[in-house]
Amino acid sequence: MTIPFDPGYHASPFRELCADYPAAETYDPKDFRVEWGPIFHRGRLDGTAKLLIIGQDPAQHETIVRRTLVGTAGKRAQGFVAKLGLTRSYVFLNTFLYSVYGQGGGERHKNDPGIVAHRNKWFKAVLGLGGIEAAVALGGLANQAWSAFLGTADGAAFANLPFRHITHPTWPESSSHNATEHTAAIKTMLGNWSQALTYLSTKITHPDTPIPLVVYGDAFKPGDLVNIPPDDLPAGLPAWMRGADAFATRTGEDAMTKRRSILITVPQGVIPPAQA
Repeated sequence: MTIPFDPGYHASPFRELCADYPAAETYDPKDFRVEWGPIFHRGRLDGTAKLLIIGQDPAQHETIVRRTLVGTAGKRAQGFVAKLGLTRSYVFLNTFLYSVYGQGGGERHKNDPGIVAHRNKWFKAVLGLGGIEAAVALGGLANQAWSAFLGTADGAAFANLPFRHITHPTWPESSSHNATEHTAAIKTMLGNWSQALTYLSTKITHPDTPIPLVVYGDAFKPGDLVNIPPDDLPAGLPAWMRGADAFATRTGEDAMTKRRSILITVPQGVIPPAQA
């Protein structure tokens, strides 16, 4: 059985970007979970990516698998790029290398020079490979990050790159107080995503699989949520870490214990029954 995997950061300039990254001196530990380490990307770093997707910050699932956008937001975003006929020709980056801790941390630090400088190096490196035909920002902080890059000398060259700012994939959960509000928020988000797909489908001219565009309905359908491909993740990760089941939870009786702890649970049905 042959299972593809992400070969890692062996080539320049990504090797250097991963070896020399900002830590607690740049990312304030009061607002970022620097103790869990940085999460850099997910997807292609070899010049074959056609779409750049910018997220916000990694969470507990990303912390475990060491790649960005692999939890609920990741599976929703994976379904979004799949509707553009992209099964592997994409690259995900984040606004922040570390998980935001508490409320408002992202807003407080979105313009910090050290954070912006390293992020812009990643944008420059990915775009410098060539091949990117469009970019997407997931949420407001990602949109601001992209705008800040375009305002630099390096970013000015990409001012005309097709771009869409779309609703963050987990906005329905963060904005809703009950099931009715959640249903309505999903509908609103998918309407926004469908508009973006209609535009982007005319800009992605070299999809992996040319397919007719099928936009979203009022709610997610089973086929709209796509598992993370194995070649997006480091070698040896079990298949269930790419699936639909949430497997990582921050847990603890107080805030500090919860910050220090991630509970990993193998989904039911994965462990084979005991042999007689």
